[in-house]
Amino acid sequence: MLAGVANLIWNACVAEATVKKCKQCAAIHGRRAFATVHSGRKSLNCFVLRRELTMLLVENVKKSYREPDGGRLAILDVPHLALAAGEQVVIRGRSGGGKTTLLNAIAGLATVDEGRVVVNGTDVTRLPEAARDRFRARNIGFVFQTFNLLAGFTALENVQLGMTFTGQRSDSQRAAELLERVGLGHRLTHKPGALSVGEQQRVAVARALVNRPGLLLADEPTANIDPAHQQQVVDLLREVCRAENVAMLLVTHSPEVASQFERVEDLETLNRVLWRHAG
Repeated sequence: MLAGVANLIWNACVAEATVKKCKQCAAIHGRRAFATVHSGRKSLNCFVLRRELTMLLVENVKKSYREPDGGRLAILDVPHLALAAGEQVVIRGRSGGGKTTLLNAIAGLATVDEGRVVVNGTDVTRLPEAARDRFRARNIGFVFQTFNLLAGFTALENVQLGMTFTGQRSDSQRAAELLERVGLGHRLTHKPGALSVGEQQRVAVARALVNRPGLLLADEPTANIDPAHQQQVVDLLREVCRAENVAMLLVTHSPEVASQFERVEDLETLNRVLWRHAG
């Protein structure tokens, strides 16, 4: 899709290393639009198209925690990260490098010291806490490493609970259809204690997607799964996100998981805090 748009822009703008008005984009959008062409390469930089196709944009995000002695412990310093709509990206890095903190910052579960996190056109960092919670429920799915299922509720009820935070009416049919899609149509009334670890993770995937988010965040989704079933979880995430046209940002320390994705970002390159530690 991106290649097609880039070609469209290229055909409309016959400039090199310059910025010119893109008549084709202006005709499509009915407003001023530009395309940038760098050194003879096709570059998708039309600001209108970029804004409409980008699901996630992280810019100059910094996060630190106060230490007991009053100093600050830097955790994140991420200049730039962007995901297109429907794109699947892995962040690979060692434990303790800030992967989970980055996901929490993107989801609005943690505030940042500076910078911005734009999800589907909305800067999450500018929202007050209650608004962040509502926005996350409607726009961001989160698959936690520890599943976070409620033990007293069935698989179907756990998925439906994901709908309650949106302020919209719970859709039991949508919840049941997702559980069917992840292979648990026969386990709707089973509680987490009666499900295997792999089945619990599949319930968590269904819950994360139930509100039709544009972005799915997956925090080490195979870390607590036995090796025999890890591939099933990866395949499930990729297939369901593809079917639902959901962008996915998955963090892992596993080379086996990361190698299956076309785009892999190394945390040591992404997070400048780790550059300083390495130096």
